[in-house]
Amino acid sequence: MFEKILIANRGEIALRVLRACRELGIRTVAVHSVADTEAKYVKLADESVCIGPPPSAKSYLNVPAIISAAEVTDSEAIHPGYGFLSENADFAERVEQSGFVFIGPRAETIRLMGDKVSAKDAMRAAGVPCVPGSEGALPDDPKEVMRIANAIGYPVIVKAAGGGGGRGMRVVHTSAALLNAVTTTKAEAEAAFGNPVVYMEKYLENPRHVEIQVLADEHGNAVHLGERDCSMQRRHQKVIEEAPAPGIDRKVIAKIGERCAEACRKIGYRGAGTFEFLFENGEFYFIEMNTRVQVEHPVTELITGVDIVQAQVRIAAGEKLWLKQKDIAFRGHAIECRINAEDPFRFTPSPGRITNWHVPGGPGIRVDSHAYNGYTVPQYYDSMIGKLIAAGDSREQAVRRMRIALSEMVIEGIKSNIRLHQDLMLDAGFVAGGTSIHYLEHKLENQPGDSQD
Repeated sequence: MFEKILIANRGEIALRVLRACRELGIRTVAVHSVADTEAKYVKLADESVCIGPPPSAKSYLNVPAIISAAEVTDSEAIHPGYGFLSENADFAERVEQSGFVFIGPRAETIRLMGDKVSAKDAMRAAGVPCVPGSEGALPDDPKEVMRIANAIGYPVIVKAAGGGGGRGMRVVHTSAALLNAVTTTKAEAEAAFGNPVVYMEKYLENPRHVEIQVLADEHGNAVHLGERDCSMQRRHQKVIEEAPAPGIDRKVIAKIGERCAEACRKIGYRGAGTFEFLFENGEFYFIEMNTRVQVEHPVTELITGVDIVQAQVRIAAGEKLWLKQKDIAFRGHAIECRINAEDPFRFTPSPGRITNWHVPGGPGIRVDSHAYNGYTVPQYYDSMIGKLIAAGDSREQAVRRMRIALSEMVIEGIKSNIRLHQDLMLDAGFVAGGTSIHYLEHKLENQPGDSQD
């Protein structure tokens, strides 16, 4: 096992990794920007290193500074968290070349799954169902592009091979709009991702977003930890996640989960990962794989009892996977609300000093957050300041507990999206379960609310 790990991230995930390491008896190094000097995880780490000014490009994305921090602190491994450099194959390669262990997949695996065209090809070869679409990148010949779209059937969606986070995609409903959409998406992809390659898929009109969590070691062993439903989204950004997914037969989940585990074995995957699917009319369609820990990993931890972050560390240290599929039991239900420093209805960021911070408690309640009384939310980063998770023996109990927890949570001095979550916990569609990825946006369009918090 490692003696010291550098955490190359910030916010709640930096604190989450730190706590996992402490439980394993591993010393930690927190790297931070000037803006995060007073962060809780910086104070709790065994050592800390300031790696640059507030802008991410000069700190959390500054690879030489992170490598130097690992060198001067004699760290053995680097945990990238999520976001920032977590799915950057060049960073993973640089970490390994510098003599450290990257806590995640190998660089070549990140590259394979980071390009959505090669990822879909790999999944098809592994027997994982994919959305009907172009066999690889779209050709330059306009007539061939039109033929492919006609064969798929409208509406279609044009996607950047190197895209992510909801960017680099365009829905096309008619043949007249197709070629312009392809040209525009290629230009956007080149500008945003440095990769102009695009591909085409059938646009599913009313799907759910369901993902499968996997763990795999370097010895060829892999298991799945069931599914999460992440359909409550706004602009492709998840707002609420839950496990298990309401209303999907367990036999169907077991089948798709085993296909994902087998895909891990075939591509030589190492670490924790998530297969993301669109689910419509009883069918799963692969869209991408995230080669890192997910924001929503706590809901899976609460229904399986498996510490996913500790699993990442143990696998990176070379341990053989200690879990067999038959050992994994799913108990109860868990729901996660992302708590953001933003207007609850206009979604404008609300950085600033938190003058009053009180988190809820009670049976089944978990709060993952780096915030505290007097903490100043920086203006430079993502607005998420924590995650509120409620677990129960049933979905109904988890919802009731979440309602109570939200009513107890106090954040003053800045705006937060607690009111939105309270609204959603009472929403008939959410309470019934199984809403599509478009549900929240349609709700917000029809009920815009106000900006008072």
